[in-house]
Amino acid sequence: MTLQNLSKILDKYDNRHQSGTTENQQLRRLTGLPFYNFLNHNDVNTFNHIIGMPTKGGLEFPLFDYEQLLYDCLQKHKHIWIKKATGLGITEFILRFMAWLCLRDNALQSSQMCIVTGPRIELAITLITRMKQLFLASNKLELDDTKETVIELNGVQIEAYPSHHLDAMRGLPNVSFIFLDESDFFPPSQQQDARDVSERYIAKSNPWIVMVSTPNAPEGLFERIEREPEDTCLYKRLYFDYTYGLDRIYTREEIEKAKASPSFEREYNLKYLGLIGNVFHTKDIDAAILRGREYDPDLVVKMCGKSIGIDPAYGSSNFGIVGTQGADQQIQVIYAEEFERPDYNEMLWLVAKLMQQYGYVRVYIDGSNPSFIKSLKRMIGEDEHYGKYTKEQMERYARNTYSMKVFPINFATKHKEMLGHTKLLLEKGYIAINPIFHKLVTSLSTAVDNEGSLDKQITSYSDIFDAFRLSLQNYYFTEGK
Repeated sequence: MTLQNLSKILDKYDNRHQSGTTENQQLRRLTGLPFYNFLNHNDVNTFNHIIGMPTKGGLEFPLFDYEQLLYDCLQKHKHIWIKKATGLGITEFILRFMAWLCLRDNALQSSQMCIVTGPRIELAITLITRMKQLFLASNKLELDDTKETVIELNGVQIEAYPSHHLDAMRGLPNVSFIFLDESDFFPPSQQQDARDVSERYIAKSNPWIVMVSTPNAPEGLFERIEREPEDTCLYKRLYFDYTYGLDRIYTREEIEKAKASPSFEREYNLKYLGLIGNVFHTKDIDAAILRGREYDPDLVVKMCGKSIGIDPAYGSSNFGIVGTQGADQQIQVIYAEEFERPDYNEMLWLVAKLMQQYGYVRVYIDGSNPSFIKSLKRMIGEDEHYGKYTKEQMERYARNTYSMKVFPINFATKHKEMLGHTKLLLEKGYIAINPIFHKLVTSLSTAVDNEGSLDKQITSYSDIFDAFRLSLQNYYFTEGK
């Protein structure tokens, strides 16, 4: 953005302009202008009125009371976390606030502002373009032929960085503002890195750090920060659900239509649900939950078959355990939990306790963790040298033997079959899931099939999902019955 272009816009809104005024004098006329007059929306002598008020559908909107709350918070706090409903205009507000900081005075000259987006470079370009558009009074104005991800305002360089390319953001000399947009949707492997790179500047230049996002999957960046204790959390946390925009940004008719979407709770009501999956139909999951309300998950029916599926923790993964029983012509979920970095021995004792509680039970466990399998077999007095059995013998044992309780399952060869088996049982109405097992429900709702395999980067609680489909290896039905 050139100073000449900025001057043309100022000419349009300020009749006090006189010909011959230098560019620096014209720029100084923005000095001291308030961001916005929240007490008098008709006061045009504000930064936002000069650059043009936000629009939607061709209509101009004032700044609303929830935006005043955000503005006031930015005056008092340097580190802010905002979980918001889609469409509230929070991203637009932050871009305007950053531009105002650059132009209200010269305090931030020679500093850098950083915008962190998702991994696609197009997202970075889009946000910088949106900031440039703030200063375009008409499409006739031309922009400087500069880098698409950079804009300079009054000596402040503002650059957008994709979340997978943050090395270039390290080592900047004087960072004054960091804006992480839709940061809960960064790939899981990049979320913590984005936070670490941002927070390392606190001791160096103490910038504003503003994280903004619609919630995505459980256990992600936003939920981790939300769970931090109030007395130790670095961020001032703000929550803006759809009710803040009702009769302002949204009409009531628009919200009623949005409620028909399975993603409404995430997009508008601040729930961590992840992306809507493509494996199971919403109606089949809802039917399983409806059936689940009719049984007591704490009631273990003694005279029925039971199974436990276990996906042991490996590397950075969690530990998933699901217990089921075949009762009342249903497969009822009676236990479902996922543990983050659990103690090895505690998990052994927990599984042994569940086996004792359930009576006769079969345990199906991911065979990629032989140490846990052998430890569990030793604990219950079972032959730990299961490797001596052939594949055919193991499968025969899994179907027919009553002397063996712990069955290793080769995920590499059976994962597609297990995914299809789970889908079939759910579609046929055999499965009942009490709503207290919300992690399992969320995993089913977000399960994504990628060429026959579960996409664990997208699926929420993927380890509890794997444990669930392992537990279902105990149940087969004859077509037509």
